[in-house]
Amino acid sequence: MLDRRGLFGALAALAFGLGLTSAAHAETLVVGAYPANPPWENKLETGEFEGFEVDLVKEIGKRIGAEVEFQDLGFQALFAATSSGRIDMAISSISITNDRLQNQSFTQGYYDSDISLIAKSDTALKTLADMKGKTIGAISASVGEAWIKENTEKYGIAEYRGYNTQQELLLDVQSGRLEGAIGDIAGFQFAFTKMQGMKVVEPIPTGDKFAIMMKKGSPLLERVNTAIDEIKKDGTMAALHKKWLGAEAGADASINKVLPIPQAQ
Repeated sequence: MLDRRGLFGALAALAFGLGLTSAAHAETLVVGAYPANPPWENKLETGEFEGFEVDLVKEIGKRIGAEVEFQDLGFQALFAATSSGRIDMAISSISITNDRLQNQSFTQGYYDSDISLIAKSDTALKTLADMKGKTIGAISASVGEAWIKENTEKYGIAEYRGYNTQQELLLDVQSGRLEGAIGDIAGFQFAFTKMQGMKVVEPIPTGDKFAIMMKKGSPLLERVNTAIDEIKKDGTMAALHKKWLGAEAGADASINKVLPIPQAQ
């Protein structure tokens, strides 16, 4: 029979062992992120990620009691990685679209995003109509690419070029190798603070919203979406908007409104 000291020692050892087991089996969310997409995601030289959606996912992890691990993936690769289960979720200013909802699940939207046409500052492009006969680019698999393909005939676009990274896209616009580009207006405007000589030609309202993408029917969806509810309600989401975009979001913006989980139509 154990004496009192022996019993306490055994209980302490058991508690320590359970603590180690709990730590060893802590839930980890594997999050895919496109590494050069500021202010949403950006991979530093240290290998760490920073950005609006990076902070958002870290906050979600805290609220559901999970660690967060980021994986560096190209934008197109995010879709296959969620579908296959290689990653638990994907961030990278991914818009909710009905086409995507056929094969993926999305949380509620948290940022209202229009796209825009951009060009060199000294270009003759003044409106969307000026794209006639021009070569226009976008990130492959993006909403910008989809818009170009849907509107090539309407605007007389001569050629479309797809790019794997925003940096390559913007460098070709800046150098004149590309006459215009279409993509996330907020991302472009942030890039213009670092890269000179470009302008927004014309915004293109889409009504799109950014959200976190997951495998279709992911068991994480409800938990993560509930965390986003809380993050919106207590003002944390609005604070992230102010931190990364430098402005207050409107009262009716998706940043501040709790929304339903989107469903495919």
